Amino acid sequence: MVPAPNLRLRTLVLAVASAAALMACGGGNGSNISFTPVTSAAPSGSSTATETVTVPAEPAGLGQADTAPVPSAVAYVDTGATNQRDNPCNVTLATNAGARVLQGFLDIWTPSSLMVDAGVTLAAANGCPAVTPSTWSGIPGDSTDGTVKNAAVHAANINYVKTATQARTTAQGLAAYMDDRRGKGYSVSDGMGPLTSAWRAGTQQTTTITAVDPNTALSPAVSDGGNNVGVGSAGGNANLGLAVDFINGLAAGSTEPPKRFYKYARPWRWSSDVKVVPALESAKSTTPATDGGFPSGHTAEAWRDTLAMAYLVPQRYQELVARAMEMGENRILAGMHSPLDVMGGRVHATAVVAYNLSSVASYTPAVKKAAYDQAQAWLRTQSGSADFNALNTYAHTPRTQDSTQPDFDRFSDSAAWRKTYLQRLTYGLDRTGAAGQTATVPKGAEVLLETRLPYLSADQRRVVLKSTAIDSGYPLGNDGEGWGRLNLFAAADGYGRFDGDVAVTLDASLGGFNAIDRWRNDIAGAGKLTKLGTGQLRLSGNNGYTGGTVLAAGVLGADSATALGGGDVFVKGGTLESTVAAAPLTLAGRYTQTAGTLSVVAGANGAGLLKVGGNAVIAGGDLAVRFASGYTPKVGDTLTVIQAAGRQGRFGNVTVQGFGKVSVSYTATAVLVRIDSI
Repeated sequence: MVPAPNLRLRTLVLAVASAAALMACGGGNGSNISFTPVTSAAPSGSSTATETVTVPAEPAGLGQADTAPVPSAVAYVDTGATNQRDNPCNVTLATNAGARVLQGFLDIWTPSSLMVDAGVTLAAANGCPAVTPSTWSGIPGDSTDGTVKNAAVHAANINYVKTATQARTTAQGLAAYMDDRRGKGYSVSDGMGPLTSAWRAGTQQTTTITAVDPNTALSPAVSDGGNNVGVGSAGGNANLGLAVDFINGLAAGSTEPPKRFYKYARPWRWSSDVKVVPALESAKSTTPATDGGFPSGHTAEAWRDTLAMAYLVPQRYQELVARAMEMGENRILAGMHSPLDVMGGRVHATAVVAYNLSSVASYTPAVKKAAYDQAQAWLRTQSGSADFNALNTYAHTPRTQDSTQPDFDRFSDSAAWRKTYLQRLTYGLDRTGAAGQTATVPKGAEVLLETRLPYLSADQRRVVLKSTAIDSGYPLGNDGEGWGRLNLFAAADGYGRFDGDVAVTLDASLGGFNAIDRWRNDIAGAGKLTKLGTGQLRLSGNNGYTGGTVLAAGVLGADSATALGGGDVFVKGGTLESTVAAAPLTLAGRYTQTAGTLSVVAGANGAGLLKVGGNAVIAGGDLAVRFASGYTPKVGDTLTVIQAAGRQGRFGNVTVQGFGKVSVSYTATAVLVRIDSI
């Protein structure tokens, strides 16, 4: 995150330009303000004549906020308790939440029976009939098997595993082996990056799995004798015991019910061209009738643990969900699962965690807060961080370049992982439904962003999930609620679209992401952004939203040349702070300032200037000029700070970093600063 500016600027003696430079420019249908500029040490020929400034109206936007209504489908968060295989009343698609949340798989595969019955024997109870085991043998293509409904997608699914396992490197084989054998909570904790050692020490996590030659067969299969996610409060862990309790509770949600419903074989049973990691050959099940591949249990467990950790340590939210996605890929590289298997594991786990967080009685606000506070306090202490934002900086500062060390951060390239994450949401499989359908957001899904976007309301977090969801039609996306379309990596970067007006309030006094946050998505749409509150919001995407931007208070940071989209910008308080130093900060519409501060970074050859497509109207407020690293202007240099189609008005005060006296000129289309002396 970019810290709030501490410029230590000196107020300058301003020289006012000639009367010819004060001509009025065309304005909008707003209010007229007349003022006489107060000057000091004005040069010969200058004028203090009154200038009338026409202030245009604020951007209108769309006039309403976007919404993400709860879909009409039966909600997983209302029925998650039915995800079980020991009750004859919960064995059908209609009565088992775990099977139902993955119903999009029925576009590709029809199981031999539409019941949770693979290896399941249940006596009649509660008015529901007995369940006898399915005849499914677990062997693809025999008379007991299900039916491939979409041959192209099924073939691509298995072919992906063939290609991946045949091209697998030794390093990939070792990673796949470790993720197969280790406790999943231990494995994914390295998504903490520079915080990994501190996290493992505080949770008291252990593993007995060590590196092997993955290309050498092992017999018997090695099991992990460690404790997976660590020691809880009942075990006397005063450091992170509550955090461990929190993770263990969220992990409740087995994939066995949907496995035994869908009865879809593992990829190595579909094709002998799938090459299982030799060191894992002894781990292959010998009971295929109870060893379905869809969904992947390892992947689901990793996702459940990861989402719990991301809730407690939102500073590493994206890196942790990227680690869960990597776990799924490693299941494919191991030869144990297919893309559809790991996609199913992700979807199932996401619904399970939302259910546990929002519907399970034991997860009260007090319980969640206690676990969160404990995790934050421990990591601050261990890293020597004074507060949340200092810990955030520490969490993204490399501690080692040795990739074999636990604190090595292999998820530091956010842009690269954004692409990888998006690709693994669908694995490039063909669509099984129509594209272009408006995203629906499952009931309760907003809780997954509760600590990552704490300054947004629950309804706003739902809209974030809607605006960042992947397009419709891809496999497993047709679940009736929308779990399969959620892109949590993108959602952690804020809105993806403004299809309604967005008013966001960040309160610096609350600390954490309430005090400062950055939205890195490329924001589209016709809505308007209004920044309220004392905190700091920074925009760094290639934004194209057209409804305009209003800054009322706090800091709005523009960290890319197109951060402020394609509409008008209206500053009536706070600080609009540009960090763009390599190119102009470009506004497609008008720029209006009635109060507050415009802070820009000037660079060589016009870099850093505010380039306004419409008129610039300055009816109050201040200007602060800083300089790009490595650039220092000379005495006598003139810098164009604002270039517009037309200009009205002046700043009340201008400060320039490092210089004692400058002259400010206002022309018909620009604001210029000349360096007079140091």
